[in-house]
Amino acid sequence: MDIGMLWFDSSEGRDLESKLDRAVQHYRMKHNALPNMCYVNPFMLPNGDLTLAGVRVRGSNTVLPHHFWLGVEDEVRQRPAA
Repeated sequence: MDIGMLWFDSSEGRDLESKLDRAVQHYRMKHNALPNMCYVNPFMLPNGDLTLAGVRVRGSNTVLPHHFWLGVEDEVRQRPAA
């Protein structure tokens, strides 16, 4: 994924799924499309990568805590699962 939308949510009252849902809804309104990939800081994924509501969520040390980097990743360019 080369291009995406950066979303910040540090609210303590929401879980990861709620935060991601808000980010996905904003992305949809802004781009009239749904993302299929989201990168977050690994501390947000204590049990490793996962999929929520059709969006793959992966940890990346290049993403700051409480940030969500959402976008569309081409199937051809996906990195293999670990």
